Amino acid sequence: MQWSNVIKDEIAKLKPIRIDQTLPQRLISLIDLTSLNESDTENDIAKLFEKARTSFGSVACVCVYPKFAALAATEFAHTNIKTATIANFPQGETALDEVLIEIADALEAGAQEIDVVFPYSRYLAGEKQYAHQFISACKAACGDDVLLKVILETGVLHDPAIIADAAYDALTSGADFIKTSTGKVAEGATLEAAAVMLLVIKHAQAQLKRPLGLKVSGGIREMEQAAQYVALADTIMGCDWVKREHFRIGASKLVDAMIKYMG
Repeated sequence: MQWSNVIKDEIAKLKPIRIDQTLPQRLISLIDLTSLNESDTENDIAKLFEKARTSFGSVACVCVYPKFAALAATEFAHTNIKTATIANFPQGETALDEVLIEIADALEAGAQEIDVVFPYSRYLAGEKQYAHQFISACKAACGDDVLLKVILETGVLHDPAIIADAAYDALTSGADFIKTSTGKVAEGATLEAAAVMLLVIKHAQAQLKRPLGLKVSGGIREMEQAAQYVALADTIMGCDWVKREHFRIGASKLVDAMIKYMG
C-alpha cells in the first residue's frame, strides 16, 4: 500500500474545525487525564484529580505512575472515571518478567487500564516474534476485564509502513488499544500516524471481531489539535465509533485549555 497517498487522501477529507460550546463537552469524555512526571508528588496528583470532574463532564480516565495508582483507584471508586497506569515505560526495554510484575502490582493497586510501551527497539531490530510474545503475555496478565493500551512510539517507528505493521502486530497479539506516544520523545502524536493506525484498526476490527481502539497522545494541548484527531476518527471510523470505549486523547494540559475556553 502507498501509505503516503492514502494518508494525504484521508487528511484532505477533513473539514475546517469549528470551535464552539459543544466541543469541550465532546472532548472531555475522551480524555485520559495524565501526569507522568518523575517529580510528581501526592499533592500534584491531588491537583490532577480536581481537574477530572468539570462543569461540562468528567474525563474517561486518569493515568498516573504506578505509585499513585491506589490513590486514583480510591478517589474514583464508584465513578465512571477509570484508573490507568504504565508499564515498560518509557523506553520499552524492561525485561518481560519484570513488566509482568509491574502489571500485577498495578492491578493489585486497583488499576483498570494498563498503558504498556511496545518493545519498539527490538521490533525495529527484527525481533517481531518477541514483540508478539511480549504483547500476548501482557494481555494474559491483564485478563479480559482490564484494558491493555499498547504505546507504539510512532515518532521512533516513523515510517508509515512500519507503524502499520507494528499496529497490526500489536492488535493481533491482544492489544485492546494502540497508542501513539509516551510523550517522552521528540515527536509525539501526528495526524499522519493516527490516520495509519485508524486504518489498521478498521481492517483488524473486521478480522478480529472484537472492540479495538486508538489513543492519541504526545503534545496535544489545545482544543483545535484535539478536534483534528476527533474529526479524523469520525472520517475514517464514523461518528458513532468515536466514544471513550474506542477513542482516547492522552493529555495533561488540554483540560486546562477547555476550562479556560468555557470560563
